[in-house]
Order: sequence, then C-alpha cells, then structure tokens
Amino acid sequence: MARMGGKKHLKTFAAPKFWPVLRKEYPWTVKPSPGPHPLDRSLPLLILVRDVLGYAKTAREARKVIAEGSIKVDGRVRKDYKYPVGLMDVVEIVPTGEVFRVIPYPVKFYKLHPISKEEASFKLCRIEDKSTVKGGHIQLHLHDGRNHLIRVSDPTNPVEDTYKTLGTVKLAIPQQSILDYVEMKPGALAIVIGGRNVGRVGRILEIKPGMRRYRRIVTLETHDGVKFQTSLNYVFVIGEEEPMISLPEGAWK
Repeated sequence: MARMGGKKHLKTFAAPKFWPVLRKEYPWTVKPSPGPHPLDRSLPLLILVRDVLGYAKTAREARKVIAEGSIKVDGRVRKDYKYPVGLMDVVEIVPTGEVFRVIPYPVKFYKLHPISKEEASFKLCRIEDKSTVKGGHIQLHLHDGRNHLIRVSDPTNPVEDTYKTLGTVKLAIPQQSILDYVEMKPGALAIVIGGRNVGRVGRILEIKPGMRRYRRIVTLETHDGVKFQTSLNYVFVIGEEEPMISLPEGAWK
C-alpha cells in the first residue's frame, strides 16, 4: 500500500500507472485526500470527472462540477475534488442520472462499469479483518475503510458472527446494512483485483495453504474452462452460483 506522506501535491511521474494523466505535459497532478482507499488503488474525483468521464476540460471546470454537488459516491454527495474513488465504489452523476461501479479491468486496472439504478443501491465490500470490541460485539473491517458492527447477544457464544476474513458482504448504500454474505471458499465466484490477471473472473477451485494467508495461492477457472492462479490477496469474492454485480460482456458467461 502506497503511503500518502505529508506533501500536498503529487508529481505526475509518481502517480499510479493506471491514472489517465499527461505525464510529459504537466509536472504536477491532484493528490487524493486521506480517505477510504489508498493512493495506489484510487482515483481523485477531479481526475475521474475530467479525464475518465470527460465532463470537464480543465481542472477548474471539474472542481466547479464537483463543488455543485453533481457527483455522488456510494449514495452521498462528495464535494472534495481530491476525494479518493476506488474498488467497488458506486459513482452517480446526478444531472444525467448515469451510475457506474468501479471494477477491476484487464490492463487498465480499474474501469467505470455502467449499472442500473437498482444495482446502485448496494456495493460489495471484502472483509479485511475482524476484531472484538467492548461488550463482546464483533467489528468487521472492510476494504473501503468502513467498520461494521455485528452485535451479539451472548459474547461467550456469538452465533450472530457468521462472517469470516476475506469473505464479501453485500452492503446497502448509503444505509450500510448487510444484505448478503459470501464466504471465501472453493466454489465461490471471484474477480481478480491486482497482479497480471487483474479483471479476470473465475470460480475458485482450490486455495493452497501457506505460512501466511496473503501468501496463499488460489486456483480459479473461467467460464470457458481456462484455469489460472493468483495470490489470495488479489481475490475478491463476488457471488456463489452467479455474480451479485453486473460485469462487462464476456467476463462471465
């Protein structure tokens, strides 16, 4: 994970490679604010509006669009032009009604995938870690910086805690209630979020044990029977029999 550091600006050559910025024309670019996603896995809202969506030609125009409250991320208006937008975030363009989900995509790393209004009511979040808090309740730490509290009636027998690390929760937005949960296990459908196989979708066949959970190797199989392997850290579960989110044509079936 890249560190933000204390500097307010970012040189274009130091920006993540997937950012669509003109590195040879401009020495500086927008540095994301500290937020839900790290620098190397996010795009500042200004770059998304100007360079990805093309709703502005200049940074000044993009800042105006954002300041007017024209952009929602995960159901909330965001007016900080440096706000970091990342994996599985739902981006809504209020004036046009267009809605997109940020998903991994081969070579480009991230893609704004158009989705329906119905699908815009939720997002998928991977459980990065868990902890026990006061009262014996369980707190889920999700990939986008959220913490979700699972209340248990009996701390000595927390039957309500059915969630495992690296599993995926389907979260209503902006309410943040859990709608569904899929465990990271063989048989589940997953999308690769990093590495050379980024954006590929497959069914998990095997998770090889290792000394550390993030050093484990996962074997997946695509819809047309091609098998490939990647690190467990790059696997994001998106469903059981079928994906819970829409995907680009040909990604799965």
